[in-house]
Amino acid sequence: MIVQPKFCIITPSYTPDFERCRLLCHSIDKFIFPVVQHYIIVDQKDLKLFKQLESSTREIITKESILPWWIKRLPIFTQKNIWLSLKTVPLRGWLIQQLTKMAIAQYIQEDVLIFIDSDVAFVRPFDLQKSLVQGEKIRFFQELNSIPQDLGQFYQWFQTISQLLQVPMTNFPAHNYVCQIVTWKRDNVFKLYETLEKHSNRHWIETFCNCWNISEYVLYGVFVDQVLGDQSGHFYDQAQICHHYWREEFLSSEDLKRFILEIEPYQVAVMISAKANISISQYENLFQLIPQI
Repeated sequence: MIVQPKFCIITPSYTPDFERCRLLCHSIDKFIFPVVQHYIIVDQKDLKLFKQLESSTREIITKESILPWWIKRLPIFTQKNIWLSLKTVPLRGWLIQQLTKMAIAQYIQEDVLIFIDSDVAFVRPFDLQKSLVQGEKIRFFQELNSIPQDLGQFYQWFQTISQLLQVPMTNFPAHNYVCQIVTWKRDNVFKLYETLEKHSNRHWIETFCNCWNISEYVLYGVFVDQVLGDQSGHFYDQAQICHHYWREEFLSSEDLKRFILEIEPYQVAVMISAKANISISQYENLFQLIPQI
């Protein structure tokens, strides 16, 4: 008899994204089946605001409660989003966000972690068991040979990760592991901790914090591909099940409408980067144009 895995959703957020996060929460409650626990990770200073979203299935967790004692946020650095580390170099907020996503596996009990950013909204029913499970395996996003060597920081990420995991440098074009609905297996995360510590002779958090250029999603992806292989418990899928707009250019009403109507039948969510400055009301009103399957 196959035991069905327990899922949870992990969302890092902060005050400027609060209304978008509220919309995500509403869409999860409306469209996700079965009901799962949703963990929202925020700075301590944002806790009071985000407590409004808490419920029996939604918990607000602070970064400070997940991070080790030797990583501190000092008020003088708040505007610059820099954290003080007593064991490594000072840490950028971007690295802290990645670190908390990796570390939260130690504080939860669910088998599968689904990472969803707060600028995502579900627009169609999403059955986790049917969409993310095949037998005893969990969906793993891998877009084959889609990353050219000159795309952003990817080359540096792969270079860092090959050193951390002591695996051959990835050939380009490389596989992409970054998307808007990312699934990890909790037991694999613990195996990743062990591998990082074995190769560095340091706690995995110290190892991770000493990396200037790294992506947690690419790290897990290379670990699954090149270290765990057939033992990962994943099946591969390269479908982008979230219709997305990454760019920062403003979308006119017609552009936005066109974007929304381009959603594919298999896509269950929409993401428009918060940097594109689309109002929540304008965004939400267009959802009714999306045909339900």
